[in-house]
Amino acid sequence: MATTQQTASSDKSRTPNQFDAIVIGAGVSGLYQLYRLRQLGLKVRVFDDGGGVGGTWYWNRYPGARFDSESYTYGYSFSDELLQEWDWKEHFSGQPENERYLNYVADKFDLRRDIQFNSRVNSADWDEAAQKWEIALENGTKARARFLVAATGLLSAHYIPQFEGLESFKGDWFHTSRWPHQDPQLAGKRVGVIGTGATAVQLITEIAKVVGHLTVFQRTPNYCAPLRNAPIDADTQAKIKASYPDIFRRTRESFAGFLHNFDTRSFFDVPAEKRKELYEELWKQPGFAKWLGNFPEIMTNLEANEEYAEFVRAKIRERVKDPAVAEKLVPKDHPFGSKRIPLESGYYEVFNRDNVTLVDIRESPIERITPSGLKTRDAEYPFDVIIFATGFDAITGPLTRMDIRGENQQSLKDRWVDGPRSYLGIQVAGFPNFFIANAATFCNVPRCLEMVVDWISDCISNINQRGLARIAPSRESEQAWTDHVNELAAGTLLTKADSWFMGANIPGKARAILLYANSAPAYRQKLQEVAENNYEGFVLS
Repeated sequence: MATTQQTASSDKSRTPNQFDAIVIGAGVSGLYQLYRLRQLGLKVRVFDDGGGVGGTWYWNRYPGARFDSESYTYGYSFSDELLQEWDWKEHFSGQPENERYLNYVADKFDLRRDIQFNSRVNSADWDEAAQKWEIALENGTKARARFLVAATGLLSAHYIPQFEGLESFKGDWFHTSRWPHQDPQLAGKRVGVIGTGATAVQLITEIAKVVGHLTVFQRTPNYCAPLRNAPIDADTQAKIKASYPDIFRRTRESFAGFLHNFDTRSFFDVPAEKRKELYEELWKQPGFAKWLGNFPEIMTNLEANEEYAEFVRAKIRERVKDPAVAEKLVPKDHPFGSKRIPLESGYYEVFNRDNVTLVDIRESPIERITPSGLKTRDAEYPFDVIIFATGFDAITGPLTRMDIRGENQQSLKDRWVDGPRSYLGIQVAGFPNFFIANAATFCNVPRCLEMVVDWISDCISNINQRGLARIAPSRESEQAWTDHVNELAAGTLLTKADSWFMGANIPGKARAILLYANSAPAYRQKLQEVAENNYEGFVLS
């Protein structure tokens, strides 16, 4: 009898752990997905490659990292008790507080017991016979579940260009999203930053105050707009907590899930003088008002866009003392809003400092990293530290970097070689019971994440209640949705820029729109219609 028990125990140790659902990622979407699936009574396991919860806010701990959404529009809306308990300290909260918030959520709802940290998922395979997914971790451990949810985030697969000689550099180097947990001690050092996107804008503004000398390598200047952050005093805190129902109503109804909505007037119906008055008014407001509170035509019409772009260029020129440096910082090769708009708090004034140098790598390309620094075509720069603010393999990258295989062992990476294909941005044909919990539309991320996670959770509940085994979109519905997404993007100015929105920042990646260029309310309505029509476009069996 003892021998039989020992054998059974031994067999069990070699058997993958069994769950009802597996979630990849313990960031904003993964935590809420775990909460919702546990509400359904499911046995869930979350795997995350970080050492703690938070996703974006665990990894991105560089100086200056903070929300560009108003804090009180970013937090979860599902718990009134949570909303009343948590006090946001700033209108646009910084990384340390954001990470504390997500840890508070994990503890309040006892989520950690179902999360396994330091566990990178290498592969996921659909077992047709068992109608289950089997995932394998980097350490070889395996687990199985009926449902697999990828809550991997939009910007989690960091990217460093293949610079020749990088491994020879004798100083310290790192990507912004892998910032050392221990302070790298930049004070007084010679530091090079490669990149001038949204992350770099936040970082550069802060470290310029402490480094010995900072050299910024810029490929593409951006239309940066003032963040206008401020602390939240006690009276404002009380007003915010009393206003949450209205705040979330407004974000639910607005185009992109923010407190801002496009002007209801047409650009062409408003006299030029009045348009300028609106631009000045928007410029004084905090957050994305300058982008999302503007005339809608700035996103679709080059004439309207160019007028506002020139307004922003003039604002940049006003703040930079050296006219030659100012011209390098002024974007001229893409429309305003066709790339993500960085929000800043003193970024342009950085280039008035004696300890900061701007290098245009279009004029003088980077040739290699040297043991002592970096060499461009025209000069060599000695550095103690090199920081790569070189962005991410956005949206698809976190998924294609795993080996995900559906029916007949087809690879998701191969399916997406010419650009992402999905139905609703949530499922892929040939990959049953595999859900993507991303905010794959232009949206204040948590607002759309809750929408998507709720839809996925309700879908899984529906399947279970009806005794069904699987769900996947038909090839026809996937094709129709992909065509629809591409057609919508073609009607905007988003396709006019080489941005991560288009996958154009990654060498060899197909140039295709990665986000759904429609309003959040329109997307919510589509999700609702599909569910109400017995999951129209999906094959359930």
